[in-house]
Amino acid sequence: MTIAIRQLQKHFVGEVSGLDLRKPLTEAEAREVEAAMDKYAVLVFHDQDITDEQQMAFALNFGQREDARGGNITKANEYRLTSGLNDVSNLGKDGKPLPKDSRANLFNLGNCLWHSDSSFRPIPAKFSLLSARVVNPKGGNTEFADMRAAYDALDDETKAEIEDLVCEHSLMYSRGSLGFTEYTDEEKAMFKPVLQRLVRTHPVHRRKSLYLSSHAGKIVGMSMPEGRLMLRDLNEHATQPEFVYVHKWKLHDLVMWDNRQTMHRVRRYDQSQPRDMRRATVAGTEPTVQQQAAE
Repeated sequence: MTIAIRQLQKHFVGEVSGLDLRKPLTEAEAREVEAAMDKYAVLVFHDQDITDEQQMAFALNFGQREDARGGNITKANEYRLTSGLNDVSNLGKDGKPLPKDSRANLFNLGNCLWHSDSSFRPIPAKFSLLSARVVNPKGGNTEFADMRAAYDALDDETKAEIEDLVCEHSLMYSRGSLGFTEYTDEEKAMFKPVLQRLVRTHPVHRRKSLYLSSHAGKIVGMSMPEGRLMLRDLNEHATQPEFVYVHKWKLHDLVMWDNRQTMHRVRRYDQSQPRDMRRATVAGTEPTVQQQAAE
């Protein structure tokens, strides 16, 4: 069966059929999927009942696995998954939903904010691939915003104003906006702000995108209030309904997105019910800006 892609949203998002992700991809199939990612930025695969190992093997067609260390407050001995996938569920090591007031659960609520995965790292992530193993019965949709279309819709004056701006990104900014402000000295060092361009250019098709995230808390060269106000205005612009696709999860869906061209967020859901979502993350290959100035 050949690969077929149906566009789901006027700006982006492709629904893929004709691939069984339990089986290794041919070189031609891998290149076709990557070309579709360049075009659509988000791909949806239904009915993919895969193992962690199959999910990781699929992801590795597109680059190296990102090292998950430094992206959360969970200690290694508390990890539920040992397969190399990122655990973005609401489950503890015992497989049960985390208590609502647990520190890990409160920290993870930051995923409900618009963000781009790993923008808090010096070299941010390329692709994310999220597999639905247990779907929560209420809520939990994931929304995606096309940052290329959002950039294109800006007026020329704004494009010129933001072209060369650089932001500081840190998990402490995003979590702090929800009132999560208590960190150990080790965590503060781990979440030290990094620098990212506010406008990115895609390496293949050369379209420009806004590079926004709840992790962005400061614009270099601006006062904190001025910079945050600009970021707030840009976020409001970029997440208008015309730029957003809402994915309503079904069991065994796999959704793949390009963090260089999109933002996303999960919507609130019933935390007392299990939600098992597992993400493979493909590492980026270069920083958006040199990091020396952040030292």
